Amino acid sequence: MGHTALVLGAGGITGVGWEIGMLYGLAEAGIDVTGAELVVGSSAGSVVAAQITSGRIDLPALYERQLARPDGEIPAHLGPATLFRFARAALTSRTPEEYGRKLGRMALAADTPGEAARRAVIAGRLVSHEWPRRRLRITAVAADSGELRIFDRESGVELVDAVAASCAVPGVWPTVGVEGRRWIDGGVHSPANAQLAAGYDRVVVLAPLAMGGGPLDSPRTQVAKLIAAGARVELLTPDAAARRSFGRNSLEPARRAPAARAGRAQAAAHAAAVAELWS
Repeated sequence: MGHTALVLGAGGITGVGWEIGMLYGLAEAGIDVTGAELVVGSSAGSVVAAQITSGRIDLPALYERQLARPDGEIPAHLGPATLFRFARAALTSRTPEEYGRKLGRMALAADTPGEAARRAVIAGRLVSHEWPRRRLRITAVAADSGELRIFDRESGVELVDAVAASCAVPGVWPTVGVEGRRWIDGGVHSPANAQLAAGYDRVVVLAPLAMGGGPLDSPRTQVAKLIAAGARVELLTPDAAARRSFGRNSLEPARRAPAARAGRAQAAAHAAAVAELWS
């Protein structure tokens, strides 16, 4: 199918910052993986994926955007009650689809900011609202069936709507109406969705959320399956310093800049391995 793929996983606004910091740090070390033939984005990763494939902004400028005041963002957090419902759904579900259905019901019943206000936030994050010519895949989950949906240039869905759907954290942000259905966060199916890089020879996976849980495969499990199928893969997850930079709330806009700096600093530790893979 192809040679190179870049997979960008879920992880809140701190995940956006960390991923961009990592990509910038790798580029500073001479390894720019943003030119991958396939780019997959889930939730936080969908924001980053749309940016790096846009052709409208380079990594230094994108990194500087993460350090700016997060004007226009809406602060949020996953409260204990919502986290408990996430955990209960994971423990009582046998498949990602069953888990998605349970979180979909929760999301549809939740009191959240309005869909238009949230869409405006997503639109403000993106430097382009047009799908790139490149192969970009953005994930979301159907609130009714729990099934994974891949949005791309051929789907007929606007890019801003695809990213908003992918970032629709259940219980925090509103579900997104597209194609006559309601959609929730692509990370509900798995934290990375690295399975979508199957068939590619060399894959780099950035996963702000390193753990799976219940019926959801962890990024490490998905990477192991890609390797077993013959791919060469590098999985990058936050180190201890990066995790500290995130704080206790991955949805806090003020933590984006510290997360970006931590990602940039961490990149040096991975540069040699990624360069060997990518060359």
